[in-house]
Amino acid sequence: QGRLVESGGGSVEAGGSLKLSCTVSGYSDSNSCVAWFRQAPGKEREEIGCLYVGSGNTLFSESVEGQFDISSNAAKNEVYLEMSFLKSQDTAAYYCAATKSGCVRNCLRAEYQSWGQGTQVTVSS
Repeated sequence: QGRLVESGGGSVEAGGSLKLSCTVSGYSDSNSCVAWFRQAPGKEREEIGCLYVGSGNTLFSESVEGQFDISSNAAKNEVYLEMSFLKSQDTAAYYCAATKSGCVRNCLRAEYQSWGQGTQVTVSS
C-alpha cells in the first residue's frame, strides 16, 4: 500500500505563486500515475492535473492549463504542483493521489487508490 504526504500549502496574495510537494511511496513503477486534485468549500472535488511516472508527461484540466505545472524528482520520490498567477478562485484544499494502473490512456480519467491528507491553499485578493 502506498502513502502520499502533501506539504507546502499556505496563504498567498493574488497574483503570487506557490509550490506544493507530494512525497510518494509505493508508486515508482513506470505504469503509475500521480494526480493533483483540489476541493473548494461547497464545491465538488476537481482533478487539475496528473503525471505519468514512467514518462514524466503531464496533463492538465482546462481550468488550470497554462497556470499550473507538475514536475517530479524521482530521487526524492516527490511530485510537485507549481501554481502561478494565483487567484482567489484557486483557494482550496489540494490533494495528491496515485494509482498503479488504469491511467495509461488518460490519467485525468483514472481511478486513484491512494490519497494524501491534503494541504490548504488560501489566496487573498
